[in-house]
Amino acid sequence: MKHEESQTGPKSLAGLVVAPHELLEYQEGSIVSRTLVDKKVGTITLFAFDAGEGLSEHTTPFDALVYILDGEAEIVISGKMFHVKHGEMLIMPANEPHAVRAAKRFKMILVMIRE
Repeated sequence: MKHEESQTGPKSLAGLVVAPHELLEYQEGSIVSRTLVDKKVGTITLFAFDAGEGLSEHTTPFDALVYILDGEAEIVISGKMFHVKHGEMLIMPANEPHAVRAAKRFKMILVMIRE
């Protein structure tokens, strides 16, 4: 699995109307990401996961909201499996171990608030 930061389109999206699922393309055998907002108080990141790709179990000190734009993800939080699909969201609580895997290729927006 490789993870690439992608920069499709303008660097700043401020003041632009966009379709977020069109900002990243899937890449075979990869996870591609694009940071949309990076501030001291939090981040918003767009991800595209190819089928079968994932992020291994880890923890973060902040809650993180996942919104699925396309496809279907399997998200495990503290050993409990969640199937999250297009149009659905899930909040991963701070300090809880979690992992993400593409049941089918999927795109998501990850919102992490630090304060």
